[in-house]
Amino acid sequence: MAESYKYTIMKKESLADSIYLMDIKAPRVSKHCYPGQFVIVMMDEKGERIPLTICDYNREAGTVTIVFQAVGSSTKRMAEYEVGEAFADFTGPLGVRSELIDMPKEELSKLKILYIAGGVGTAPVYPQVKWLKQHGYEADCIIGARSKEFIILEERMKENVKDLYVCTDDGSYGFKGNVCECLKDLINHKGKRYDLVVAIGPMIMMKYVCILTKELGIRTIVSMNPVMVDGTGMCGACRLTIGNEIKFACVDGPEFDGHKVDFDEAIKRSQMYKTEEGKALLRELEGDTHHHPGCECHEA
Repeated sequence: MAESYKYTIMKKESLADSIYLMDIKAPRVSKHCYPGQFVIVMMDEKGERIPLTICDYNREAGTVTIVFQAVGSSTKRMAEYEVGEAFADFTGPLGVRSELIDMPKEELSKLKILYIAGGVGTAPVYPQVKWLKQHGYEADCIIGARSKEFIILEERMKENVKDLYVCTDDGSYGFKGNVCECLKDLINHKGKRYDLVVAIGPMIMMKYVCILTKELGIRTIVSMNPVMVDGTGMCGACRLTIGNEIKFACVDGPEFDGHKVDFDEAIKRSQMYKTEEGKALLRELEGDTHHHPGCECHEA
């Protein structure tokens, strides 16, 4: 039973249709995690490994906040868990923390930063803007979604950014249009200028943000967490081409220079990885580069 496990759900909140927030009691993880990193959740000993980016953490309370969308069988089952129940495993922090945390103060203070959050991507953006605010820095943020009911964490974001812009594809709330159209409006009509864009959301959104920011000459960081499956580099799902190098989002990232990411390859691999035939073909085509160096999980 879930109640016998140690990673207890301390809080559960419905943010939107099928999107949930949970505070998990995980003192060791909360003590060491930073914005940009992720955890792997297992509901029970036989459960699927579910990588989730860290939305927030409270070192004093010993909790880590996760946000997830109930779309597959595992996340739908996770959504049925209630406060007081617990998960079998909650591994982390994993991945590399945001590069802004290690940037020299004098350099970071000069940057005009814009975060672009698409849908559930608002969750991993939140700890980054919160960290900046706590350390005396400011950033703007665009939150985009299909319609008003899918905008999440708006009030919390407002408290931690200089200017927050909300856009919806259908115009039901805020600016009518997608995040790229909103960014162009800020630059062309509101006099905004940015040195750095951090975009987190669906891969197709990040792809088009990077096409636009490359045209505008704005350095862009993206989080490739959508391609993670296993979370350790063993499965090969998160294999990426970054410039001329092969990287793995869960080990080398999840954040990368967006202008160097081969999004077309990443999107194609993500689709292929959904079938056993696709997985087999990728293993055959990619050979030793299919999974992270040192992994022997597919040699048998």
